[in-house]
Amino acid sequence: MNKTKLYAPAYYRDFICIADRCRHSCCIGWEIDVDGDTMCLYDTLTEGYGACVRASIDTESDLNTPHFRLREGDRCPHLDESGLCRIITELGEGYLCEICREHPRFYHDTPYGKEVGLGMACEEACRIILESDGYDTFEEIETLNTAADNAASRFDAIAHRASIYGVLSNRAIPYSERLLRIEDVYGVAPSALPDSAWHTVLDRLEYLDEGHRALFGRYTSALPLSAEDERALERALAYFIFRHASPARNERDFRAAVGFSLLCERLLASVSDHTDGGIREAARIVSEELEYSEDNTAALTQVFDKFGH
Repeated sequence: MNKTKLYAPAYYRDFICIADRCRHSCCIGWEIDVDGDTMCLYDTLTEGYGACVRASIDTESDLNTPHFRLREGDRCPHLDESGLCRIITELGEGYLCEICREHPRFYHDTPYGKEVGLGMACEEACRIILESDGYDTFEEIETLNTAADNAASRFDAIAHRASIYGVLSNRAIPYSERLLRIEDVYGVAPSALPDSAWHTVLDRLEYLDEGHRALFGRYTSALPLSAEDERALERALAYFIFRHASPARNERDFRAAVGFSLLCERLLASVSDHTDGGIREAARIVSEELEYSEDNTAALTQVFDKFGH
């Protein structure tokens, strides 16, 4: 086993799940898989609430992966009426399956170690990301035991990311000019396609909430913004680049991921005034509909993969 350092953005340590105060519980509307290690743990539970946990798991459906049977309203069977997880209150956090224990975290490898971040589909993570400076500061938070890999020989996306952050964080330059400079370097300006073309692409995506199809149809690449919105959009773009461009294995993948990130930023700017809850809720929706669907992310990234310099 190798020792690998784990890094996170400076704001990462501020995250704490707000549980029953969350308006968009991750325990509602999502299929919750039970990983193998946790399934083995659950198999040892024969009494009390542990027996309820075992009885709530579907191991026979054609989805192959064991998962909790959702109740009415697509609610996790262990979500109580107050919005708390009964597995935690009855058994303790050590009995959570991996997906529940890790959400909304995501991980990727870099030539310098692993990085962990928070996904904006979580409303509390979204609040922290959009309100925090220091997105370009990464801190070592842990040392992990990992299997040997060849990360050190990979394309150095982190150096490219640092260059983008240097432009993005330079508030002596108007925000619109910072976007143009990033677009020019990588040749992936969303405005290279007319808004009507993007409307067609966005309409072909799959949506968790069909109401968001019409919302995303408001996309426009050119939009005047307030200084307050620009600050939040700067942080959102930094997050999108962190999440999607950092794992790139070559320059082509990095460039396409930057294009996807710029599109997400323009979409967020376009829909924020048409969303109850403003830019924070709009960011959560964009993240949920695009980032948490591999098919949607791939469909939009492939558009930029075809762009030339």
